[in-house]
Amino acid sequence: MINKFLTFLFGLNRWTKRTIQVAVDIVLITFSYLLAMMLRLDGIWFAAYPARWTVLLLVIPLSILLFARIGFYRAVIRYIGGQALLTIGTGILVSAAMMLVLSQLLGLQVPRSVPAIYAFIAFILIGGVRFLLRALYFQQRAKLNDNVLIYGAGESGRQLLNALKQGAEYQPVAFIDDAKELHGIEVGGIPVSGPNQIGDLIQKYGVKAILLALPSAPVSARKAIISRLEPFQVQVRTIPGMRDLVSGKADIGDLQTVKPEDLLGRDPIPPNQQLLSANITGKTVLVSGAGGSIGSELCRQILAQQPTRLVLLEVSEYALYRIQDELEAYKKAEQIEIAPVLGSVQNHNRIETILKRFKVDTIYHAAAYKHVPLVEQNVVEGIRNNIFGTETIVKAAIAAQVSSFILISTDKAVRPTNIMGATKRIAELICQAHANQSNKTRFSMVRFGNVLGSSGSVIPRFQRQIDKGGPVTVTHPEINRYFMTIPEAAQLVIQAGAMAKGGEVFVLDMGEPVKIVDLAQRMIRLQGLKPIIAEDVQYTHKQGEIEITFTGLRIGEKLYEELLIGENPTPTSHERIMCAQERFLPLEDLNLLLKALFDACAAYDLPKIRDILQDAQTDYQPNDAIGDVIWLQSKKG
Repeated sequence: MINKFLTFLFGLNRWTKRTIQVAVDIVLITFSYLLAMMLRLDGIWFAAYPARWTVLLLVIPLSILLFARIGFYRAVIRYIGGQALLTIGTGILVSAAMMLVLSQLLGLQVPRSVPAIYAFIAFILIGGVRFLLRALYFQQRAKLNDNVLIYGAGESGRQLLNALKQGAEYQPVAFIDDAKELHGIEVGGIPVSGPNQIGDLIQKYGVKAILLALPSAPVSARKAIISRLEPFQVQVRTIPGMRDLVSGKADIGDLQTVKPEDLLGRDPIPPNQQLLSANITGKTVLVSGAGGSIGSELCRQILAQQPTRLVLLEVSEYALYRIQDELEAYKKAEQIEIAPVLGSVQNHNRIETILKRFKVDTIYHAAAYKHVPLVEQNVVEGIRNNIFGTETIVKAAIAAQVSSFILISTDKAVRPTNIMGATKRIAELICQAHANQSNKTRFSMVRFGNVLGSSGSVIPRFQRQIDKGGPVTVTHPEINRYFMTIPEAAQLVIQAGAMAKGGEVFVLDMGEPVKIVDLAQRMIRLQGLKPIIAEDVQYTHKQGEIEITFTGLRIGEKLYEELLIGENPTPTSHERIMCAQERFLPLEDLNLLLKALFDACAAYDLPKIRDILQDAQTDYQPNDAIGDVIWLQSKKG
C-alpha cells in the first residue's frame, strides 16, 4: 500500500508536487506553532485569545513566500542532500524571527520564547518530512535495483557511489578495497571489505555486478584484479579511464564493459621523448592509410609532437573526413597545418606530386589491405595495393628526397600462409632493397602483431556475439595471437623509426601470445555468464550460458603467428623494440620478381602468382586452395 502511494506521489507532475509541498508546509507551520504555544503555556487554553492566532495568520503566507524565494520548492526531494539542511534551517530561522518581530510590534501576546521553540519543532518537522520521503524513495527503489559491489573505496569510488544513488539501475551494498586499514569502516554509509570477502558478499546480497572504480590504476594492477574476479559469476564493469574523466569526455557514472587492454594489456614504458620528436617536431609528416586503426592513432600521436604540417593520405573519403575532423578539434597549436589528401598509393604521379609540393620530411606508410580472408578472395587487388602501392610510394619518396620512410609491417609477413602476409613480406623486401641504394631516404620497417580494438579484431566481434546471447565463434581451439594496444604500438613505431640508420626491420615486443578460446571464455565470464564449449554432443542452451563453437580456420589463416624470420634479434636502446637480422633481395633480383608478378596480375593468372610468391624469398607456403572469387567464378564457365 505504501509502495503504491509513493509510486503515485513521485509520479505526479512537478507543479502538483510543489502544490502538495506548500500545503504540507502550511500544516507543519501551524502544528509547530500550536505545539510551541502548548509547551510554553502548559496547555491549550491560549486558543481563547484571538490575538495569538493573528501572528500565525501573518507568519504562514510570509514564510511560504520566503521558502519559495530561497528554493524550498525548486529542490527535488529524492535528490536533496546536506546542503538542503542549511536552506531549510535558514528559512525556519527567518520565519521564527518574523514571528517574534510581528508579535512584539503588534502586541499580540506571544511569549518571546515561543518563536525559538517553534523554530526547533518546525526544523525537525519540515526537514524531517523531506528526508523521510527521500529515504522511503531510495528504500523502494533499492528493491528494484541490482545489488552491486564497488571495487575501490578511494575518491573515484565515493564519486561513483554518489552517482549510483542518483540513478535507477544499481544499489551499492559494499566497497571492496585492497587497503587493509579501510576494512571494517563505512564510506558513504556502506561498509568496506577485503577481496577475500567477495564470495560471501555475493552470496549474502545476491550481487549481480562488481564495478571497478580504479581509473588511474596501472594496467598490471587492473589485470590482476580482473583475473581475481573472473571465477565469480557476476558482471564486471568499470568507470572510464582518468584521461576521459579529466577531459570531460566521460562521466564517473558512465559504466563500461571491461576494455580489451584490461584483459590483455600491460603497463606502458615511458617513451623516450627524444625519439618521439626526432622525425616529427617542426617537420612535415605524411601518414598513408591515415584513416585506419594504426594510421589514425599515428596521426594523434604525431600531432602531439608538434609537426609543422601533417598530411593525411587516405583512399576512403569517409575515413579521411572522420580523422581530419577529429584532429582539427584535437590540435593545440594553430600553426600546425592538417592537409587531408584523397588518393591511392598506387597512383605514382599523384603521390610524387604530394610529396614534392608539401616538402614531406617523414612518411609513415600504414596503407594496406590487411584482412586475411578478404585478400585471399581478392588476390590481385591485394598485391597491387600492398606490393605495388608500396613500391610506388617508396620510389616517390626517393624522387622527392624524403628524409625518413617507415613501413608498418605485420607478424603475418613471417613465414606466411596467406597472400596478405606474403604481400607484406615483399613490401619489406622493397624497402630493404632500396635502403641499400645510395639515396637520401632512410628506410626502416616495424613489424608487430594484432592490435586491440582494430577493425576486424576478434574482441569487438566476440562482444557483439555475447550481447546477442551467443554463440561465440572461434576458428580453432589452439589458435593464438599476439596482442598490443593501438596507442602503445603507434608510440613504439614512432620511436623505432627514429632509431633507423637504414634497412632495419624492427620487431616490437608483443609479450606472450594469447589463446583465442581463453580470451573468449574470459570475456563471457566477465559478463556474469558461463562459457560452454559445444562439442559433438547436442547442446541445450540454458539461462546464463554462452556457447563457444569452433568454425574451422578461415581461408589463409595461420594457427600460430611469429615475429621473427631469423634468430637472435639485436636489442636496441628501447627494451620493447628489437632489430631483426634477416635476409633480403638485391634490387636487381627484386625488380625481376616484381616484373613477373606484375605480368601475372595483368593476366589474372592466379596459379602463376602463387608460384612466383613461393619462389621469392618470402617463405610463403599456402595452406588452402586458391580462393580468389573472380578466378573461381571464371572456372565455373
